[in-house]
Amino acid sequence: MKITVSDGSFDAYVALPEAKSAPAIVVIQEIFGVNADLRATCDELASRGFIAISPDLFWRDAPGLQLNKLDEAEWAQAFALYQAFDFDRGVQDVLATIEAARSIEGGNGKVAVIGFCLGGLMTYLAAARGDVDAAVAYYGGGTDQHLGEAGTLTAPLMVHLAEEDEYIPADAQAKIKEALAGKSNVEVHSYAGCNHAFARHGGVHYDASAATLANQRTEAFLRQSLGS
Repeated sequence: MKITVSDGSFDAYVALPEAKSAPAIVVIQEIFGVNADLRATCDELASRGFIAISPDLFWRDAPGLQLNKLDEAEWAQAFALYQAFDFDRGVQDVLATIEAARSIEGGNGKVAVIGFCLGGLMTYLAAARGDVDAAVAYYGGGTDQHLGEAGTLTAPLMVHLAEEDEYIPADAQAKIKEALAGKSNVEVHSYAGCNHAFARHGGVHYDASAATLANQRTEAFLRQSLGS
């Protein structure tokens, strides 16, 4: 699937369910591109009856990037791309993908966003700045720096935080929880003893128990929010 924006176009990986009419989920990458882990996540969502669409957010600097080994060289490449990343443009790309997803063949017009790490922040910002039916942010680094936008969150939002996250320290997590406390449309879940990226398939800090619980919560939340 190709998405067109004002300064060009980019590809998105699409996984389709067997259902002839289904809600769409825009799945936002970590800093490693639309790699095997992201495609596996999309395929899992499709197996559960959702259309899954994962846009290439690094298309301006490294189109088609897929980092899978995650060795020292790939980490260095990923962090360099992250440091050069234009977050505002990235949000616009996500919103353009959401708009395209509303009219995708086989879609029922409902669209949610799920994001991991960088994608978690993009999910939060897309929910704050755009029109989305539901949003789920997994360990979104930097979210604490954008809490001034929490007041514009109207769609259902679920946030997953790892208590031992090396990229989202305890004080940042406390700020996130405080800013979102009392909002009836927001759920925040913390996972004791877990590090950043605890839900990444085969990752160094993958925690099967926590990942399973987070993903079960996510699926139930999406079905409730999207009427699926």
